[in-house]
Amino acid sequence: MGKVFEMNHPLIKHKLTFIRDKETGAKDFRELVREVSMLMAYEVTRDLPLEDIEIETPIVKTKSQVLSGKKLGIVPILRAGLGMVEGMLNLLPAAKVGHVGLYRDPETLEPVEYYCKLPSDIEERDLIVLDPMLATGGSAKAAITFLKDRGATAIKLMCLIAAPEGIKVIQEAHPDVDIYIAAIDEKLNDHAYIIPGLGDAGDRLFGTK
Repeated sequence: MGKVFEMNHPLIKHKLTFIRDKETGAKDFRELVREVSMLMAYEVTRDLPLEDIEIETPIVKTKSQVLSGKKLGIVPILRAGLGMVEGMLNLLPAAKVGHVGLYRDPETLEPVEYYCKLPSDIEERDLIVLDPMLATGGSAKAAITFLKDRGATAIKLMCLIAAPEGIKVIQEAHPDVDIYIAAIDEKLNDHAYIIPGLGDAGDRLFGTK
């Protein structure tokens, strides 16, 4: 079963409060999402492998550590996941970015892929899927399935907030995927909105309704 990591850093908790606040406008909302994503990237990458190299400081030669060259990929789920990309790239500028677009079929209610553009070497990369909201889990579950169908083998999911129902769906469908969350909320309401949540992340990021 994939592990669930809920962030408890004071800066993340502080910024998430203002992300939730309905009085926060689109400009500040975008900046806060970017900042929290960057802080979360620090935790998501905690287990990246290192290797020793020799360098020369102004004083002596010494051995020091660098990332071992593992290729990374960032895959936002359109459209709300786009708001998390810049914060990730601030810490991981060499990562390649793919995109997955989904919509829900009005009759079957199942997620349908309408866009997918990924790095050509996806099977060689550690992928981090970005989606601010993990509510029912349907979109994230489908996006991860699409990535696996294209050869991805190492995937993590990163969300701002999640409902327990969505976490359960991902754990059952993709037990090999670890989930990183800024906050686990109480539940879903009758309309599948996360409670207390933050509203519609896409609308708040881009000023739409």
